[in-house]
Amino acid sequence: MPAPAEIDLERVICRLADLEEYGARAFRIGAGDWPLRGFVVRCGAGVRGYVNHCPHAGHPLDLRPHRFLTADRALIVCASHGALFEKASGRCIAGPCAGRSLQPIELMIAGSLVLLAPEVDVVALAAATP
Repeated sequence: MPAPAEIDLERVICRLADLEEYGARAFRIGAGDWPLRGFVVRCGAGVRGYVNHCPHAGHPLDLRPHRFLTADRALIVCASHGALFEKASGRCIAGPCAGRSLQPIELMIAGSLVLLAPEVDVVALAAATP
């Protein structure tokens, strides 16, 4: 785990405590026409990250800020057409994109912070999102 002085603040997504209210949180990193738009979701004791892009319809999964989960918080849901995705894998288990998956984003935890992993190329990942 990096020491606080070694943390790249541009890669900080949120605090772990920020995930408590909704169980998930949207984020945007980068500037210009193609920032990386993603979300993080609590998955047991860990956190998973995904690009905020529906593999079926091509738009963000949340219509309301930070609302990515079913009412029981068991699954990720696309707010526009109801596709359901596993939190741990991002795989669609019901809906028009069944069998397809969300694009994962590698994360790391440093103390109480959720960060993009050092190997994540923000520009390349954002550009690869249709």
